Amino acid sequence: MNITVIGAGKMGLPLACYLAARGAKVWATDVRRTVVDAINSARSPIDEPGVQKLLEEVVPAGRLRATFDTGDAVRRSEVAIVIVPALLTPDRHADLSILDAVTAEVAGALHEGLLVSYETTVPVGTTRQRFLPRLEQGSWRVGKNFYVAFSPERVKSGLVLERMGKTPKVVGGAEPESARRAEEFYRTALGVEVVNVGSLENAEMVKLAGMIYRDVNIALANELARYAEAVGIDFSRLLAAANNDGEAHLLEPGLGRGGHCAPVYPYFVIHHARAIGVPVTCAENARAINDGQAVHVVTRLEKALGSLEGRETLILGLGFRPQVKEHFCSPAFLLQTELQRRGASVKLHDDLYTPDELWAFGFRAGGLNGDRVADIIILNTAHAAYKDLDFAALAARGLKAVVDGRNLWEPQEVRRHGLIYLGIGRP
Repeated sequence: MNITVIGAGKMGLPLACYLAARGAKVWATDVRRTVVDAINSARSPIDEPGVQKLLEEVVPAGRLRATFDTGDAVRRSEVAIVIVPALLTPDRHADLSILDAVTAEVAGALHEGLLVSYETTVPVGTTRQRFLPRLEQGSWRVGKNFYVAFSPERVKSGLVLERMGKTPKVVGGAEPESARRAEEFYRTALGVEVVNVGSLENAEMVKLAGMIYRDVNIALANELARYAEAVGIDFSRLLAAANNDGEAHLLEPGLGRGGHCAPVYPYFVIHHARAIGVPVTCAENARAINDGQAVHVVTRLEKALGSLEGRETLILGLGFRPQVKEHFCSPAFLLQTELQRRGASVKLHDDLYTPDELWAFGFRAGGLNGDRVADIIILNTAHAAYKDLDFAALAARGLKAVVDGRNLWEPQEVRRHGLIYLGIGRP
């Protein structure tokens, strides 16, 4: 089987490697020269467990090749998988410009029998209403000359390869034959259970519904945590008990949500729902609550410590998940904005990033070493390196307050050194 994977990023490259490892001949296409060159040298340009090992297997064997020429790769393939980013515009509408450009390249390389599968999460109706008309040129018709499916990517950074062989693949098609071919392809290529939900729109909605569920769930946990803080309850100690009856499944509260999914995809539904006059207030409120956690936490800190004007503050962690070098929509950005608005001096520490990288993302690099440390540390990312901090030594070197944004530390262990401790959902 000959397959083109368009977009060799944090999800596309693991997919390309996985398909090649299962015996397919795969072309991974990307516009970035550094990415193409790295893949062809069997060096992983992304930090994802297992990818480097697979590259060392499939590249020398000739089963995976990277290229800039998407059109040429598609002409050589029976299947083209589109897995490039969909972002947000400044007003939080879907930015589909990259997908539009890729669709144009695919349209120029259509051939008889080609299956095009979009895996990038998009607003409901996008594949049929926006991409199909750009593919159906001249006498070419979907279901007759070529086939179009939607199959949402549903794995997770740091666990992509582990979950790729376990997570059921959802597929939908422009018409029944496209859906059938997509179902057969993914079952063969990935070796997983495939769920055919029928239409493109159904498949698009699956990912959006799952993301909004998680966002709303965490927003509920954050609201309950705020209430617990106010009435003197340690919400983190009763969360497991609330979930153990088989009826509830509350997720962990925290400083907010980061990543390419939860902070982005709910807006695909929110804006479309507004346009057609259907209220989706749960999704809207969840976004406001989760993005509002930074303001809530900084307000608690100011009440406990007094004015933040001139206070030296160190944010620990830029990544939105532990041990993952991925900062898109990290709560660290909202934290810095709110702290600076109240006059604090802000630095950030994360060993996964160089000082130059932090500077490029708008942060000044700081650290926990030296004769004097910041007045305040705020844990944004529960990296393993932060688990066993020496709070006695930090207090002796000037630390005054600790904001435990991920409930990583025991409150009493921090407080016994004379420090102010604030946790999420902790009084």
